[in-house]
Amino acid sequence: MRSHCPINYAIEHFGDKWSLLIIRDLMFKGKRHYNEFFESDERVSTSVLGDRLKQLDASGIISKEEDTIKKSRIKYSLTKKGIAMLPFMVDMIVWSGDFDSETEAGKVFLAEANKNRNHLLSSIRMKLEKEHLTK
Repeated sequence: MRSHCPINYAIEHFGDKWSLLIIRDLMFKGKRHYNEFFESDERVSTSVLGDRLKQLDASGIISKEEDTIKKSRIKYSLTKKGIAMLPFMVDMIVWSGDFDSETEAGKVFLAEANKNRNHLLSSIRMKLEKEHLTK
């Protein structure tokens, strides 16, 4: 850790684009396996993907376990620490929606995030906790 500045702390845990895209895929796109992350539109290399998954796991933002359906696969999940990033991720989506004229963010999502943010966060958080924290 270079310093305990709050911005530095965050950057050292998830401050590169690949880590944020993995968190996005877990949080909003329902992806849970290495190949699903690898197939994302942004086209991460295998070495970078493996490295970021290890870093996020070591930081306690994600966890990994054996897949219950196919034992040879690893299944990744958000931890409580990872789910706690939800407000930050939604704020990034709203910010991008405001400034990217070609945003892929849905208009309904953006409207809900702007008009009823707490309700949106609560409903997404409950869904994530059910999917990622219960076994």
